[in-house]
This record gives sequence, structure tokens and C-alpha cells, in this order.
Amino acid sequence: MDDYKIIITVSGSDKVGIVSGISSVLAKHGVNIEDIKQTLMQGHFVMFMLCDIQKAGLKFKELKNVLIEEGNRLEVEVWVQKKGIFEKMHTV
Repeated sequence: MDDYKIIITVSGSDKVGIVSGISSVLAKHGVNIEDIKQTLMQGHFVMFMLCDIQKAGLKFKELKNVLIEEGNRLEVEVWVQKKGIFEKMHTV
């Protein structure tokens, strides 16, 4: 069900620990990573994750805040959106 699907986007300078930091937060809160794509463009790290939060121990907004805090710790930008909103924003 798409009500429980979220898209996480992470962007910043490449460094050790970005994937580990974000995925550790997700695992700690019971979030399932269903798909992950990442790339490195001239030293700039970009990652997209499709996750299921149905069994998460936090509500969407709380999880979003925790992920943004982790992004701040890692010195990367983190955006968290519900999948339905993400799709509507990217439909022309």
C-alpha cells in the first residue's frame, strides 16, 4: 500500500559512512528499505531510497526529523517525502 511508502533523497560531498548512517537509523526504527540507488558525480554523492514504514516505530514526521538530524551529523542534505506526493511532484 502506497500509504506506507516513502522516498528518501540524500545529497552531499562523498565520504565514508553516509549509507551506513542513514540505513542504521532506518533499521533502528523498523523501516524496510525496498530499493536503493546511489551514484557519485564528480565527488558529489546522491542516493535515493524507497522504503516501507508500515512497521516503523515512529510516525512519518518523527522519522523525517530523525533522518534530517542524521543528515546534519553526516553533513549531507536529506529529504523525506511520502511516495504519493513525490510522484505527483514529478508528473508533468
